[in-house]
Amino acid sequence: MDDVLTYLHEHYERHLEDLRAFVGIPSVSTEEQRAPDVRRAAEWVAARLGSAGLTDVLVHETPGHPVVTASWTNLPGAPTILIYGHYDVQPPDPLDRWDSPPFEATERDGKLFARGVSDDKAPMLIPIRVIEAFLKVHGALPVNVKLLFEGEEEIGSPHLGAFVRGHAAQLQADFVLSADGGMWRADVPTLTVSARGLTALEFTVRGPGRDLHSGRHGGGLHNPLHVIARMVASLHDPEGRVSVDGFYNDVSPLSPDIRADTAALPFSDETYLREVDAPGTFGEPGYSTLERQWYRPTLELNGLWGGYTGQGVKTVLPSEAHAKITCRLVPGQDPDRVRERIQDHLRLHAPPGVTVTFKGGGHGAPAYRIPPEHVGLRVAREALRSVYGQEPLMVGMGGSIPICDTFREALGMDTVFFSFAVGDENIHAPNEFFRLTRFQEGAQAWSAYFGALARSRDSVATAGG
Repeated sequence: MDDVLTYLHEHYERHLEDLRAFVGIPSVSTEEQRAPDVRRAAEWVAARLGSAGLTDVLVHETPGHPVVTASWTNLPGAPTILIYGHYDVQPPDPLDRWDSPPFEATERDGKLFARGVSDDKAPMLIPIRVIEAFLKVHGALPVNVKLLFEGEEEIGSPHLGAFVRGHAAQLQADFVLSADGGMWRADVPTLTVSARGLTALEFTVRGPGRDLHSGRHGGGLHNPLHVIARMVASLHDPEGRVSVDGFYNDVSPLSPDIRADTAALPFSDETYLREVDAPGTFGEPGYSTLERQWYRPTLELNGLWGGYTGQGVKTVLPSEAHAKITCRLVPGQDPDRVRERIQDHLRLHAPPGVTVTFKGGGHGAPAYRIPPEHVGLRVAREALRSVYGQEPLMVGMGGSIPICDTFREALGMDTVFFSFAVGDENIHAPNEFFRLTRFQEGAQAWSAYFGALARSRDSVATAGG
């Protein structure tokens, strides 16, 4: 393995320039005008896989953004992993909060700042670097690999499920190793063993057929902004518990083991509040901050707008107001059913004199948890121990990886998260960054993972994937 690590060290600067070029592509999947840039990112990924030494690279069309695949399966009987990641990114807004242009990689204090650098461009580039190193140094990999990189993760992977089902034979492997995800903290190695699910919706409250003069009409008609404010406020009780009827019906109590393991982690509310610059915690009573963030369901208002928001005063009674909501879900909750319950609640709290319409927020995703005895998880622990010299902690993920359920349902494969992003790297926010030390540590760990998995051939076969 030393020669592979030497190659990675010698080519670090070139690989870093690759990362700079990659994050320079504004592959924002949710914005239609960025579709050419998303395609450009897919083509960049395909070209990079080719330069790594893979020869069967394909860019697949979908009804949305492209999917990129490749493989190296020249070792009959050896374990096979499906490496997953995504090349699309979140919008960079608000632009005035960035200290440097979001699509120009800027290095400061050992960190590279750019939109998408942590989620997920640097983490997904790491296994490509490692594959290149093995193929250039040895002409072969120690295990078989298949690669699947999508461009719609940030919008809920609406077309990837159909793609996976349509290419199930080509994608079949022992399990999925995801470059997407992340570690909980930078100072201790961690492995994510669960992810919450997701559902989303947008709704509009309409009053009069057009904006009206607030002096002429105010006090005689419902103001949609007033109405939507009351409707949104009704979604939670004063303590932070979701008030939607039936929201918690399918939620199981936390097990004593999970609660004990979470309480034992090196975490304090005081340190957390300093990190996020907030004056205090808030949420569902009866649970710790980490329990609420990893293992309990949530309902969050992501956007609320309407009327005049420009400079100065405009005396208007707006004709409509809008809101966006997302929920993080836990095992047992069905994304569609939760969304229906929220819609029922909002209809119930809309007064006569307005209309309420709904728009789906994209494909939902159930919660996910990997079996604790999974061989891929055991190998991940071994690989991280070899790099960091300590036992990694097992943690949950507050976010969602929509495709995990599809991999399990369509391919019968579990997903192991093996990302070297860290949860504090301003993902989805201004000044997103990636620690450059992780660009090297991650490459060492992926190299160690390939070697450890090769030595675990019998365990993989016994586990049946």
